[in-house]
Amino acid sequence: MTAPTLFLLVSLVGAAFTVSALVQARRLAAFSLPYFMGAWLTGELPLHHLAWQAAATLAFGAFGAFESAAGLFGLAITFASWTGLLVVHGKAIAAREATRGVLAEHGLVPDGDVSPWHGLRPFRMKRPGVEILRGREYGPSLPGDKGRRNELDIVRPREPGSGRPALLQVHGGGWVMGEKEQQGQPLMHHLAERGWVCFAPNYRLSPKATFPDHIVDVKRALVWIREHAEEFGIDPDFIAVTGGSAGGHLAALSALSQNDPAFQPGFEQGDTRISAAVPFYGVYDFLDRDGIRGSQTMAPLLAKLVLKCTPEENPELWDAASPLSRVSTDAPPFLVVQGTHDSLVFVEEARRFVEALREKSKSPVLYLELDGAQHAFEVFHSVRSAHAIHAATTFLEDVHRGYRELAERD
Repeated sequence: MTAPTLFLLVSLVGAAFTVSALVQARRLAAFSLPYFMGAWLTGELPLHHLAWQAAATLAFGAFGAFESAAGLFGLAITFASWTGLLVVHGKAIAAREATRGVLAEHGLVPDGDVSPWHGLRPFRMKRPGVEILRGREYGPSLPGDKGRRNELDIVRPREPGSGRPALLQVHGGGWVMGEKEQQGQPLMHHLAERGWVCFAPNYRLSPKATFPDHIVDVKRALVWIREHAEEFGIDPDFIAVTGGSAGGHLAALSALSQNDPAFQPGFEQGDTRISAAVPFYGVYDFLDRDGIRGSQTMAPLLAKLVLKCTPEENPELWDAASPLSRVSTDAPPFLVVQGTHDSLVFVEEARRFVEALREKSKSPVLYLELDGAQHAFEVFHSVRSAHAIHAATTFLEDVHRGYRELAERD
């Protein structure tokens, strides 16, 4: 294969990545996963993609790739791809206005700003003054544990303290995979820098585990955290929860099922109160009662692997598993975060959940919708994820400040 032809193929691959980040595509059947991967990585790392495409262009140019029509056609495609990547980067920068607008509605200002070049080292999580304690057991291993599912990590300030706010970070993975080390790291490290103590538990996974094992483990971790509050210097009366995807579902469900004995077998009297919730791109309605997912329904996966029954066989369980069914006047403050281009959990589901919360809840309900954001957009550093993290931090610290003021008055 000649250099011009090979360069044309490489330019088409690069353009495909760019298009995946620009276009909101859904219900792609077998193409859903490759589309998601391309859109996710390109949408959050457009400058990295621009860099490798530029390097490839220079390298092929040195080998005479532009001396034929195929090479020149590839060059034109590459220039168009670069333009698209700059548009993608511009959408990420525009997240600044989206976050500021949402916070301003509640009289809040983000705790910091974000450089347009943020995220050039996307996977560097270490922060000065922050340490991680790994592999603490929050309870015994239960049936369905394939190993280490009863452990959690702690991300906290190195300096000792007391009465600190705490965050429980629940990982995602479709209830069938995922690890505590893989998600929520940017938010936890940012909060730990600001004096928070963050806990990231594993939980039992399907198909070995059957719902409600997943939420039971989240609540077991929550009770353990409270029991060890003095050891970790936290205020046991202020624990917030966050998580993404299946973790967003479990975070929202834990916030809306506080002290529910059905999800606390053997520890029915355990304190599982939640002070605030920040679910990212969560699943809020297992029953999909509004028909949002259409042909991309999760029902077969849920019925076969997670709940191990159909909605017809056990409608009460499916309803109880849905945060949308549990919205009430007593819901804690919520910040719901969702991307418009999410191809795995559609934006309409988040909108419907927020609508239900705002109709019933007496607490503040904030909704941050980010243009162009794909599923899992905040698991590593990027411009867009940094804006979302600042919004979450501002929201959580505002709720904590209100809690402290009320406690001081009492």
